[in-house]
Amino acid sequence: MNMKSRSLFAILIAASICTIQAANERPNIILAMADDQGWGDMGYMGHTVLKTPVFDAMAKTGLRFDRFYSAAPVCSPTRASVLTGRHPNRMGCFQWGHTLRKNEITVAEALQKAGYATGHFGKWHLGSVRADSEVAPGKNGFDEWFSAPNFYDNNPLFSHNGKVIETEGESSHVTVDLALKWMAKVKDKPFLAVVWFGSPHGPHQGGEEFLKQYKDEPKAMANFYAEITGMDAAMGELRAGIRKLGVAENTVLWYCSDNGGLKPNSMGGLSGKKGTLLEGGIRVPAIIEWPAVIKKNRITRVPANTVDIYPTVLELAGVKQPDPQPVLDGVSLAGLLRGKDFQRDKPMGFWSYKTGGRSMHARKILEALRKEQLAGQQTSAPKAGFVDKKYPLDEFPGPSAWIAGDWKLHRIPGKAGTSIQYRLFNLRRDFAEKQNLAPVQPERLIRMKTELAAWQKSVLNSLNGGDYK
Repeated sequence: MNMKSRSLFAILIAASICTIQAANERPNIILAMADDQGWGDMGYMGHTVLKTPVFDAMAKTGLRFDRFYSAAPVCSPTRASVLTGRHPNRMGCFQWGHTLRKNEITVAEALQKAGYATGHFGKWHLGSVRADSEVAPGKNGFDEWFSAPNFYDNNPLFSHNGKVIETEGESSHVTVDLALKWMAKVKDKPFLAVVWFGSPHGPHQGGEEFLKQYKDEPKAMANFYAEITGMDAAMGELRAGIRKLGVAENTVLWYCSDNGGLKPNSMGGLSGKKGTLLEGGIRVPAIIEWPAVIKKNRITRVPANTVDIYPTVLELAGVKQPDPQPVLDGVSLAGLLRGKDFQRDKPMGFWSYKTGGRSMHARKILEALRKEQLAGQQTSAPKAGFVDKKYPLDEFPGPSAWIAGDWKLHRIPGKAGTSIQYRLFNLRRDFAEKQNLAPVQPERLIRMKTELAAWQKSVLNSLNGGDYK
């Protein structure tokens, strides 16, 4: 072997050793999430107008999910599911603007106790961002946080550990910039960064450089597309940033959306939209990159869900689930990430409990808080994070759904005094949910109805405090 060959061999061996070491060390975790990006709102999905070059590149290098679901068809509940691995109804986070339950165990708390640095950046929407609130990021496991109580547009205000700060720039870029500066401070230890964008939630406000790419589109759509392309560019900055910090190899970058979209082409041919339990309301884009382990791109049809994030992250970080661990709805996808044969045996439940949302205007809230702080007269945070009533275990108000493999059952309550309707679909053959198979699949219908009812009863037991006795 000549000197050149020996040198090349040594380089290859060293690279292999580094990769093996990275794969065996506790990985960094970045959980990034869009706000109202539909399953079809991606260039790689064949969208004819939208430009998402970074997401397209991620889909070519990472693990892309074809059937990834948000736990709920609206924002706050899904965010609660990410942090806890539990369906949001278990903690009373029924709709947008509802909060975490104060005694829930979050992924940030679990990793914080295990020595991880933890940070939250962007949209919170799980309660107050006042430092003294029981449902603020700081009381739920985050060491440092730059958080908005709801969606936000360009030049956003954030609560930095409870103190309101001003920022300047395109909203997604600002969010990523704050996250990267924090990562640079904590990179000598493993970290969990939750990066929740305010885009592309309306009202849409695209950055000027991105609006130029859609000059031929109607103004409203141009701003919508520009927000997504701006978020795409921010993801590019995030990927480049972790490479510059030297941590990209062993960083799990998990991207998804919080619910389905609203625009005509956002659902990619699925029925329904945000707010419904049809596929268009809950099936969302999702991609995972982990260079140390995911060596080439894969597309998986395994059904997965935002409730799976909590158990997966804990397993990847080598963290045991708390004892006692409240009932989990999620399963660990660690084996799937590592390329092992994986089949989801646990069905997924969805339930839009019949109750109203709670309006939260982020900028108004933060402007009011800033005014109090400047005057030196900050008021106490409102009481939140409690469930103060008992719920009957045999009442299931609102629509629900049950997904077991390729089969999906819809439970649709009728108007007052009318019977409940059930619809059954095979998603592999009918992803648009057009052909109701309930009349010709009686045994499957009965089985799935029974399973759904048992799950809903379990959810209500959790809601009534049964997990914390």
